[in-house]
Amino acid sequence: MLIFLNVMLPVLLIFASGFILQAFMHLEIKPISTLAMYLLLPFLVFKIFYQQELNANFGYIFLILLLILGVLIVLGLLVAKVFKFSSQRRNAFLLATIFSNSGNFGIPLAMFAYGNRAMQYAMPIMVIHTLFMSFVGIYIAASGSGKGGIKDALASVLRQPMNYAIIPGILCNQLTWEIPSNLMKWVNMISKTAIPIIMLTLGMQLYEVIGKKINWSEIAFASVVKLLVAPLIAWVLCGLFPISPLLKSIVIIMTAMPSAANTTIYAIQYGSDPQYVSACTFATTILSFLSLTLLLNILI
Repeated sequence: MLIFLNVMLPVLLIFASGFILQAFMHLEIKPISTLAMYLLLPFLVFKIFYQQELNANFGYIFLILLLILGVLIVLGLLVAKVFKFSSQRRNAFLLATIFSNSGNFGIPLAMFAYGNRAMQYAMPIMVIHTLFMSFVGIYIAASGSGKGGIKDALASVLRQPMNYAIIPGILCNQLTWEIPSNLMKWVNMISKTAIPIIMLTLGMQLYEVIGKKINWSEIAFASVVKLLVAPLIAWVLCGLFPISPLLKSIVIIMTAMPSAANTTIYAIQYGSDPQYVSACTFATTILSFLSLTLLLNILI
C-alpha cells in the first residue's frame, strides 16, 4: 500500500489530470509534444549528464543494459514477424516494450525499496536509459512512421536537439566546469517541467484512445513482455556477470518498470501508432503496481 500511495498514486493523478483536461478542452496534442521534444527534453538531458557522476560502474552497467536492450529488440522483431505486424505496429511494439520509465518512477521505487544506497546504481541506469531513448527510441519511432527509410530515420535522430545536449553535459561533468548559478537556475526551471509535461501529454493522448479501435489483446501481450519477460531477461543476463546482489536487483527492477512516457511523445511526433503506444504505457503503468509488488517481494 505504501508503494501505491508514495509512488503510483502521484503518477496516476498526473495522467488523470491530462486526461480530464483533454476531455474538456480537446487541445491539439502535437504542438505540446513538439515543445517537449525540442525544448524541455534537451534541458533535462543536459542536466542529467551534467550532474550525474560517471565512474567505472557506469561503463560496466552500460554493457549489461546494452545487452538487455539488444535481446529485447531481437525479441520484438521476432514477435512482429510471427504475428505479421506492419512496420508501424512493429516499431510501436518496440517502443512500448524496450524502454522503461526509470526516471520519475524507477528511481523513487528503488530508493523506497533499498534506501539511498540504491542511488549509486539507479541514477547511472536512468542516465543510460535516457541515452538509449535519445538515439535508439527516436530512430525506431521515425523508421516506423512510414515517412522514409533508414536514411530519413537517422536524419531524424540527428535533428533532435536533445542529442546535442549529451556531449556538453558530459564535458562539463568530466572537466568539472561549474556552470554559473544564474544559468543553472535557467536550466533547472525548464528541465523540471519536462517530466510533468510529458506525463500530462500521455494522459491527453489516452483520452484520444477512447472510442478508437484498439486491439486490447495486443496491449495485454505487450504488457506481459514489458512487465514479466523483460525483467526475466535482465535476471538471466545479470547472472552472467560477477556483480553485487544489490546491482543485480536494481537492474532487474529498473527493467521491470512500465513503458517510458517519453515513447508516447516520440510516437506522436513521428506518427508511429501513438494510440497503441499510449495505451501500452497506461496499461503497463496500472499493471506494474501488481507486478512490481510481486517482484520486490521476491528480490528483497
